[in-house]
Amino acid sequence: MPELRKDSLSFIETLGQSIANVSPTFTPALAVVVVAGIAGNASWLVYIIATLALLVVGLNVGKLAKRIPAAGSFFLYVSRTMGPTMGMVSGWSMLAAYLFTAIAIIVATSIFIKIMLAALGVTVMPPNIVFYAAVSLLVFLFAARDIRLSARIGLTLEAISVTIIMMLCIGILVHCHFKPDMAQLTLKGATFASVGQSIVFAIFCYVGFESAATLAKETRDPGKTIPKAIQWTALLVGLLFVFTTYVITLGFGETGATLGKSEAPLADLLTGQSRYLTAIVYFGAVISGFACVLASINAFGRLLFSLGRYQFVHSSMGLVHKTHHTPYVALTVGTGIAFIVTVATSGLAETTTFAWWGTIASYGFIIVYLLCSIAAPIYLAKTKELKVMDVIVGLIGAGLMVYALYGSLYPVPAYPYNLFPYMFLAYMIIGGFWALILKVRSPQTLLGIKHDMEGAEAGK
Repeated sequence: MPELRKDSLSFIETLGQSIANVSPTFTPALAVVVVAGIAGNASWLVYIIATLALLVVGLNVGKLAKRIPAAGSFFLYVSRTMGPTMGMVSGWSMLAAYLFTAIAIIVATSIFIKIMLAALGVTVMPPNIVFYAAVSLLVFLFAARDIRLSARIGLTLEAISVTIIMMLCIGILVHCHFKPDMAQLTLKGATFASVGQSIVFAIFCYVGFESAATLAKETRDPGKTIPKAIQWTALLVGLLFVFTTYVITLGFGETGATLGKSEAPLADLLTGQSRYLTAIVYFGAVISGFACVLASINAFGRLLFSLGRYQFVHSSMGLVHKTHHTPYVALTVGTGIAFIVTVATSGLAETTTFAWWGTIASYGFIIVYLLCSIAAPIYLAKTKELKVMDVIVGLIGAGLMVYALYGSLYPVPAYPYNLFPYMFLAYMIIGGFWALILKVRSPQTLLGIKHDMEGAEAGK
């Protein structure tokens, strides 16, 4: 049976998967609006808190990735420490996380394309479904081919887009004569509650930083490469988010506009400038969005592939293409569902649906980050490697994720965001029931994890 291409990715290519999955340009181009609409002048502080939280989570994920190199990543990390049933729940949560990230960024990429075209003078836009179909098709074509191609494309596109955004930010600082923004530095108008509520969406801006772990079967020396790629991604994008958020908020203060109400923050900052400059900036956002969707679908496909290999889902999900060595069936399912969901809501305002899907995706990541923070010290205890610092880091990571969940529930957010936690809970209950059904009707499925099916088959 064909297998994933082993030992084919270098550190840079693995780093490219995680950075592309985060899509650094996406935050200053759109996501910062959602955070600023809640946290206001404390938005930069929210990103500092989120960066620290995910650096801690990254330490916990890295410890597990170093010892359990497998495409199933989080599904297997939790399974080997907290039992197969909890592992299934973890995998179920992460599937939704990667899938809804792809859906949210498909919508965001459509927004960026239209802003870019408008800047170039295009006045008549095709229906949203045309953009959704184009992005989905291109993503599938690249994802279904060699993973090295996807990783290199993702990192290259992100490098280009981040360079464009950094040049814009430097221009804003020059225009403002590098003066400090006292409204931000003193957190004017911000509250503890607003910071807590905005943390969930801020974490969404980082999600995917850990997705290098899903490439463990295809990475050279995964025990060292994967943890390093995860930590470097969290640190680099965190610094970028704090800097760009501060600068963009400063720029909006100069214009007298409100960042939290903007639908195209970078375009609004460039009002009065060359329309071609706006087109170039949003071209960077478009390619960044595409790279993020590609990375999200790649991560989704490999996780679903692992679930298929262990027969938690239909075994066809575990099939690998004979020529390209990619999990083409799982990739087809992921791309197809993402396209269907975007089309089903194509009649709604895209900024609205983008925020919806992004928030829902965040819950999936937060739950898995929480479980991995708990699982890391448990696994180290089983292997007799546990140290006091491992327990402390695990507790801090778990505590921060619990805080993020609490902040999304209280104070109760506005409709429909007040419903999303419970909708995701319903989804998780369905996954839990499925795991229990498998445990009763097909116990050999759960026992398969103990035999490390991925490792055994890769060694054939």
